[in-house]
Amino acid sequence: MAISTDSVYSHKVFRETSPSLKNVYYPLVSDRTHSISKAYRVLDDKSGAAFRASIFIDPEQVIVSKLVYPREIGRNLYEHVRLLQAIQYARESGKGAPANWMPGTSGIASDPNAIGKI
Repeated sequence: MAISTDSVYSHKVFRETSPSLKNVYYPLVSDRTHSISKAYRVLDDKSGAAFRASIFIDPEQVIVSKLVYPREIGRNLYEHVRLLQAIQYARESGKGAPANWMPGTSGIASDPNAIGKI
């Protein structure tokens, strides 16, 4: 889902007029009270708007990743997909996903005795 501090009315207009939202089928949630933004610590108190944030929550309701971007920087959705794939890979294999890991490459053992030796 996408959550913003904009009203449901601005979401409606945005969805109707923005070509980039033409094929978006997930819910747009309005956080006019700022309760969600405050709870996830992404509210910019000065502007009253939330920072651009992507929060990944696992099936057990645990935050496994939180990315916060400056307002002037767009998100990299390819990195979001890679991050989700790495999280799933780590859960399924028991191995870590090293820097620049890509699906199909091997992970690394999560062995405390190997620290500093890889």
